[in-house]
Parts: sequence; structure tokens; C-alpha cells
Amino acid sequence: MRHKTLISALCLLLILIAPKIGFSEPLTGEQILEAVDGNLQPGDLEMYRKIINIEPDGTKKEFVLWFLKKDQDKVVTLFVSPASEEGRATLRLGDNMWLYIPNVGKPIRITSMQSVVGGVFNNADIMRLDYGVEYDVAALSEDQGQHLLELKAKSGAVAYDRLKMWVLKKELVPSRIDCHAATGMLIKTLHFKEIKDIGDGVVRPAAMETDSPLYKGYRSIMVSANLKKRSLPDEVFTLNYLSRVKDLR
Repeated sequence: MRHKTLISALCLLLILIAPKIGFSEPLTGEQILEAVDGNLQPGDLEMYRKIINIEPDGTKKEFVLWFLKKDQDKVVTLFVSPASEEGRATLRLGDNMWLYIPNVGKPIRITSMQSVVGGVFNNADIMRLDYGVEYDVAALSEDQGQHLLELKAKSGAVAYDRLKMWVLKKELVPSRIDCHAATGMLIKTLHFKEIKDIGDGVVRPAAMETDSPLYKGYRSIMVSANLKKRSLPDEVFTLNYLSRVKDLR
């Protein structure tokens, strides 16, 4: 009896001191996804993105975009270069997207699966919302020493029906995402590279590369830089403001 009492006392002591010595419950899939979103796109921000499209013969075409994000569902991008594209702008509000072209009467509606820059990245990749806005966590497991999240789209308006996301345990950022259609077909794979401080103390992948079995031999790379926290009024994220976005740089 005395022995059992001692064991019970030790168990109670461990329960009481566990939080103080660093014992904690494993992260849930939802907590991991929330951390991923916070690390990839930390709140209201601005940054620059260079997109490089590489064709099978090695030919390259580059675009530089100025990227603005507010809340979880508002994104504006402004084309900085090449000169032929300068002044173009895009707006995303939730599932809705538009392209503004100078000297054209009004913004043109575009879809998530189209691409304003060509190449393998589509508009949903370029103007991406937080993953938690568009996807639910369907399963969580471990693979190759990383978290493996299986995500299911919340609606049919999302570019990819299912995602398989490998997440580094220490940094809580993705290393790879497989994007699938509702049929299960692999549409593309996103590879996250060069984890470093890209500005304002944010440590995240500075580069994302994509390839697709649908575009054999083609690759696209997106490099992020000069990330800064910036809060802008809702007015900036409207169709009427697209022609004036360049004045904010």
C-alpha cells in the first residue's frame, strides 16, 4: 500500500510540473496550418516577388510584382517590370479576381487557374490567400521526419481540390506541396527553398519553385524579398483604386 501511495504521489507531481519543464501536447493539424499561414504571410504586408518562367530550351522570362495583402482575403499585385507590363495590376477579393490594364476601359475578370504571367504558376499561386481560408485539415501524419497535412478545399471555387503539405517541424513552414484535382490527378508540385530572413524579422522560404506533369520540361520560380508590415485602408483593395496603386510605392 505504501508503495502504491508513493507511485501515485510521483504521478501527481509529474502532472503538476510537466508544463514548467516543457512537456506539451502535440500540435493539432489546425494549429500547424495556422502557424504555416502566419509564417508565410504574416498579417498585413507588402513585398516584392520576382517570377521566372523557364521553358524546356532554357529560355527565361522574368516579371517583378509588388505584392500587397490585407486581412486573409484581400490581395493586390502591381507589375513593376518588364516595361511592357508596367502599370498592370491585379485584385483578389476572396474567390474573385480581376486584371487592370492601363488604357483599357475597366478591369477584366480572371480565374484562379489562368495565369497573368504565363508559365506554371496560376493566378491562385501568385495571389494566394492563407491556406486556412480555403482548406480544412483532413488528416495529419508524419513522413520523412516532417508533419504531413492532407488538406481538402472548403468549396469548389478553390484552384486545387486537395493538397498534401509537408511541413518542417522546427520552422513550421512547408518544404513541399502536392496539388491535386478532385479526380486525384496531380496538377503540380510546389517546392519551398532558401529558408531565411526575408525582411522585418520574418523567417520563411524566400523561393518557391513549381513543376507540373501537365507542362513537361517547364518550370517557374517565385522569389520573395523586402517583406514589410504595412497596413492600408480597405479602399486600396477595390476595383476603383487599381489605376492608382502605383502611387503607393
